[in-house]
Amino acid sequence: MNVLAISAHPDDETLGCGGTLLKHREAGDDIYWLIATQAYQPRWSSELVDLKAQEVSKVASEYGIKRKFELGFQATSLDNVMQDQLMVKIREVISEVAPESVYLVHGGDIHSDHQSVFSATTSVLKPFNMSKLGVRRVVSYECLSSTEGSPPFLASAFVPNIFNDITPYIDYKVRIMETYSTEIHSGAMPRTSSAIRALARFRGATVGVEYAEAFMLIRALE
Repeated sequence: MNVLAISAHPDDETLGCGGTLLKHREAGDDIYWLIATQAYQPRWSSELVDLKAQEVSKVASEYGIKRKFELGFQATSLDNVMQDQLMVKIREVISEVAPESVYLVHGGDIHSDHQSVFSATTSVLKPFNMSKLGVRRVVSYECLSSTEGSPPFLASAFVPNIFNDITPYIDYKVRIMETYSTEIHSGAMPRTSSAIRALARFRGATVGVEYAEAFMLIRALE
């Protein structure tokens, strides 16, 4: 099975579906990774931009990514990009990969980059287009520091209805997240190893397993 993880930024995929991707890897599925944005100068130093690129390469290796697609848009600026531009790039990747399963950032996240990626992707994957593109299922994942940061309105709420048992993979997921030295938090912050474990434990307790990742089903073709 071809699987496509769509990130607005590197680390979204690990926070939201890292354990699930490891599970796909163990099952022998082909994993592809689309990253919409990247760090850029002068907002980030050249040294930091290089370090972030190295992190992406290391993480791709950990997941056994068959191919990564880096769209190259400027991070934190997708709301300044015309949606049709973003849609064209995303459609090209989906057409090439023909993924049966797509993992996508949540549309209600507080980060405007996440909102743009979700909107563009779901526009590409309208119901009448999914089968043409080989896509059978689209789900969105939650992302610590972005999903829970949204205002408490129904329109932005993350209400999971799919849970994936990642108990055998939680330690590996945390180690991969720690590869993102430029993104991992310390102390009482969202993107910490302890917070990642806590969320996975909570999601697991919801369905009677030790650790789980939660998803919202956007659409499935049976």
